[in-house]
Amino acid sequence: MTSYVFITGGVVSSLGKGITSACLGAILEARGLTISMIKLDPYINVDPGTMSPFQHGEVFVTHDGTETDLDLGHYERFVRTATGGRHSNYTTGRIYESVIGKERRGDYLGATVQVIPHITDEIKQSIKKGAGNADICLVEIGGTVGDIESLPFLEAIRQMGIELGHDHVVYVHLTLVPFIPTSSEIKTKPTQHSVKELRSIGIQPDILVCRSEQPLPLEQRKKIALFTNVQEKAVISAYDADDLYKIPAMMHEQGLDGIVAKQLGLDLPEADLSEWEAIVEAKQNPTSEVNVAMVGKYMDLKDSYISLVEALMHGGIHTRTRVNIHFIESRDIEQQGTDRLRTMDGIVVPGGFGDRGIEGKIETVRFARENGIPYLGICLGMQVAVIEVARNLAGLEGAMSTEFNKKTPHPVVALITEWQTESGNIEQRDEQSEMGGTMRLGAQEISLKEGTLAATSYGKTTIEERHRHRYEVNNNYRDQLEKTGLRFSGLSVDDLVEVIEIPNHPWFLASQFHPEFTSNPRDGHPLFIGFITAVRKHHEGQLPKVAEA
Repeated sequence: MTSYVFITGGVVSSLGKGITSACLGAILEARGLTISMIKLDPYINVDPGTMSPFQHGEVFVTHDGTETDLDLGHYERFVRTATGGRHSNYTTGRIYESVIGKERRGDYLGATVQVIPHITDEIKQSIKKGAGNADICLVEIGGTVGDIESLPFLEAIRQMGIELGHDHVVYVHLTLVPFIPTSSEIKTKPTQHSVKELRSIGIQPDILVCRSEQPLPLEQRKKIALFTNVQEKAVISAYDADDLYKIPAMMHEQGLDGIVAKQLGLDLPEADLSEWEAIVEAKQNPTSEVNVAMVGKYMDLKDSYISLVEALMHGGIHTRTRVNIHFIESRDIEQQGTDRLRTMDGIVVPGGFGDRGIEGKIETVRFARENGIPYLGICLGMQVAVIEVARNLAGLEGAMSTEFNKKTPHPVVALITEWQTESGNIEQRDEQSEMGGTMRLGAQEISLKEGTLAATSYGKTTIEERHRHRYEVNNNYRDQLEKTGLRFSGLSVDDLVEVIEIPNHPWFLASQFHPEFTSNPRDGHPLFIGFITAVRKHHEGQLPKVAEA
């Protein structure tokens, strides 16, 4: 029978419930348990796929093609079990959508549909479905206690505690313990009030994870335990760490996993955290340091590219390289030129939607190509590379993606329905159809050509990677583009361009898929390890400064 650990939060949002959940999952996994992880999001959107990165951060894509909350990315970087998005992320919108669908079909036999029991029952069924056959399912509830949107989720997990019994359910509550500089005092009152709010809806936390700048002194831990009815040893100090990957050891040292195991009646072997120790050691003792420019649209909000940032760091871990990422707005390149890129050892152009800064991205690609700087393009980063080659090497003046210019004379990137015609001409389409267009989502098989940089990096010619895009390279232009020296080194099973390279460049590769979604600190990812290796060689002068003609 699966046991459940429910992780809630109080006082303020963004305290680190996702990281706490992921790290606890990693420790329990290191003790021999199978883990499943679920994120419950209170917002009414059915999924985050259409939400602005400025409001929600990155949209993470799971293997099965579900667009989910970014916390599922944290989960997959810390635990070995890949999340199944359709059963690992539920929103208020999705729950209500399901209940309303059942009501319309008559599944409730004419009953008055209410929050209790119908909505809460749907939530409980969804949690159990997502748990699968795992030994322990960790369930994170988004938002904070007291939010009106969270109440049905909190009521559902309260009911599960009664139905399953205390030996199958653990409640973990994450709170803020602020330090007031003017009085030099650590304040426990916000935590006390947060627990009071949680208890008022029927949930007594078993464990408190207290976020603070510095380790929580014993005096404050005792006070919190006394006023919240939680055992002193179950008050865990989650102080600011200088390295994300130190947190599993930090929590294990304070006995978090032991408390969970004891309450659930589990007799487990000791946790083997040697892999995490090796990761921390590699990060703390680099043998080189490089500067990488990330040129994109949402550079003011780092959460927009959190998986990509982490994947670059993973490349650094596996090459013992400190990777300094410089976030550069592509509009700045348009307005100020490419001088900022001259001190960079490598350049990345990530994915994105919309035309803002698109010319700056194209100029960034040109700079990397002409100056022999290692270049990695992701999704849109591949498409702008194709546009740059079309314009500046193939002589296709005005080449562009129809996403940004529907009247371009050379639609080298377009919707499949636009270029899969007998003449290759663009078809007219409804202006309102773009957001509702079909996306390629999730893991798909890709064939790599032998002897290419991509095949050498992966060490094989058949791979599987995750996608999130609508527009494709226009196959009608492939012959023209190949004559410039551009190599299409990876293709999908239905002959769509997946990977491009420039063979006479020191290291130039771009993919239509998102390799960052499958990178993790323990294994890294072939493309990011290869890219950082090339970046490091460029920094050390082992690569030519300018690409050969």
